Amino acid sequence: MPILSDAKVRALKPMDKPYKRADFDGLFVLVNPNGSKLWRFKYRWMKKEKLLSFGKYPNLSLKQAREKRDAARKQLAEGKDPSFVRKKEKEREEAQHRETFGKLADALLEKKRKEGKSAATLAKTEWLHALLCADLGSYPISQLSARDVLVPLKKMEAKGRNESALRMRSAAGQIFRHAIALGLIDNDPTFGLRDALSRTPVKHRSAILDPEKVGGLLRAIEEFDGQPTTRIALQLLAMTALRPGELRMAEWAEIDLEKAIWTVPAHRAKMRRAHLIPLSDQALGKIYELQELTGWGQFLFPSIRSSKRCMSENTLNAALRRMGYSGDEMTAHGFRATFSTLANESGLWSADAIERALAHVAGNEIRKAYARGAYWDERVRIASWWASYLQQLADSNGQQ
Repeated sequence: MPILSDAKVRALKPMDKPYKRADFDGLFVLVNPNGSKLWRFKYRWMKKEKLLSFGKYPNLSLKQAREKRDAARKQLAEGKDPSFVRKKEKEREEAQHRETFGKLADALLEKKRKEGKSAATLAKTEWLHALLCADLGSYPISQLSARDVLVPLKKMEAKGRNESALRMRSAAGQIFRHAIALGLIDNDPTFGLRDALSRTPVKHRSAILDPEKVGGLLRAIEEFDGQPTTRIALQLLAMTALRPGELRMAEWAEIDLEKAIWTVPAHRAKMRRAHLIPLSDQALGKIYELQELTGWGQFLFPSIRSSKRCMSENTLNAALRRMGYSGDEMTAHGFRATFSTLANESGLWSADAIERALAHVAGNEIRKAYARGAYWDERVRIASWWASYLQQLADSNGQQ
């Protein structure tokens, strides 16, 4: 039977010296001369007597003290030292309060840098983190709830920037999962926000898909009166179906004129895998023309302001606008859709080879390994056919 009752504990009076009154199973209350009554739990661990403090009466009732004692005895039965468990829990709580959302965001960004993420990816991540940290950065990450995270997301959504809000949610989720990996929290609160934001209909990048209109576009590019390097960039974009960023940042070291291969290194490729592009005779001709203009430097397409930087990301789309093509008609990225559509519609080539030409990744590791080499010969033929087909469209006003 319990020795103590709530009434007995309440009736205990201070004496000149501290004294104890036992309950049972190691629990007792320590009464100090100043009148404080402190709950203690006495137990043995590794043949040594140890004490664990539970709290102060009446802030901690007799019932609550017994519950803490029972929990400690359960830990002992599981082979755990309650004092050590308490110490680790305290350290974790202190770390949770030290580790703010902003600190974890910075740590994740640094991790991405060390992993060799592209400059564009790092810049976008840093931008998203700044938007999130404006509202969340100073708070301990362990105290943030889904409702807290929703605040900056809804602000962005209210501006009509739904896609940015969705990207912010994804970026926040990465930060919370990084904290989970570090043992700071147990759950990602953004998981419950998957349906909290409105999704705008996907708008594909504009592209010209009609052969006759493609011919008109190619003639407009040939007659472009701006920078020669911009004209050549658009012509090579059409022939190679490269991503605009991969083309703009290309370096001369990536071009093997003898083998007629252009290699986009893994650190610049979107899928983080090196991408080889077979060069047709027409593409080689454009590269030789470009070599006379920029072959002395690092980049195929240097900025007009500094040869140490590549062409601006706005240059190609600005050139298309200058030719009279609106953003709803054609974009620099649209050349990929033009190639994909017309190459598939030709019925001459396998869909897999066309996908490889676009540097799209197969869905499983075995197929990816096979696809890297199996379609090379076909891709060489596709490159030659495509360049000749484009020339035919430009020469014949698109009539086949």
